[in-house]
Amino acid sequence: MEIDFDAGDRVSDFVTVPSGTYLCRIEEVRPGTTRAGDERWSMRLVVAEGQHVGKQAAWDSLVFSTRGRARARTVFQALGLPTSGRVQVEPADLQGRTALVEIRPSEYQAPGGEVVRRNEVPYDGYRAADAPDERVSGIPF
Repeated sequence: MEIDFDAGDRVSDFVTVPSGTYLCRIEEVRPGTTRAGDERWSMRLVVAEGQHVGKQAAWDSLVFSTRGRARARTVFQALGLPTSGRVQVEPADLQGRTALVEIRPSEYQAPGGEVVRRNEVPYDGYRAADAPDERVSGIPF
């Protein structure tokens, strides 16, 4: 067996802010589709205030499938968008909107063996920006 102790660990670290709840603004929305053919919007979340203002918090996605509809409703509600009946919403309608978003680090191993670290948003990680008793990065909001 041969081991190269001089080889560095193959780690890509994209964690830009520590774990916490932040007021985030949707800076960009990229429409696309999942492998199953469902519509997916990838959203770039940027910290809107506080110590880490301007830093990218995470990328998150909304999938408009039968299964993903409940989470889309939760996110839309937190962003102040309509959540009942038939609604017409475009990706541009999300840009610039803010919500309190829980950010936490995640780590996975890519197919090539590289370890990738990035921030993620849990399933129920969105709250309206004016929600009572919320905390932003450990500081009462």
